[in-house]
Amino acid sequence: MGGKEHMVKVIDGGAVEEGKGGKKLLRINITAEVDGVRSDYTITYTRSGRNNAAVSYTAARGDTPEVRETDAERLSALIKALTGKEPKVYHTGDGRIIIECNKKHLDGFACYAELADAIEKWLEETSRRRGRTSRT
Repeated sequence: MGGKEHMVKVIDGGAVEEGKGGKKLLRINITAEVDGVRSDYTITYTRSGRNNAAVSYTAARGDTPEVRETDAERLSALIKALTGKEPKVYHTGDGRIIIECNKKHLDGFACYAELADAIEKWLEETSRRRGRTSRT
């Protein structure tokens, strides 16, 4: 990440679908050790926009800017290690740090047996084409 190497060890992981406010969410839960620090990470996907894109916006955790920056760096390193793609990281005006993942990251997560079935099911169930019939 940014020219810095990280040591990433995944300990456990899984994915579950949840409903919230009429929307189906996909929660990817991963326990990992990044640079010697063990933590539980949750990456939550939803469908967004006119093109129904699969996106995730995860806020870095911590009470101080330094702690949030370190958490964002570790989560970004974990995402890149698992998916091969660096997530977008941006800072908001109110001091939050957001890690953004898209469909390419989700495709990378789907390579893991522990996550694949839930991801495939969620993508199918949240597709706009689902349930439509063709007109002949």
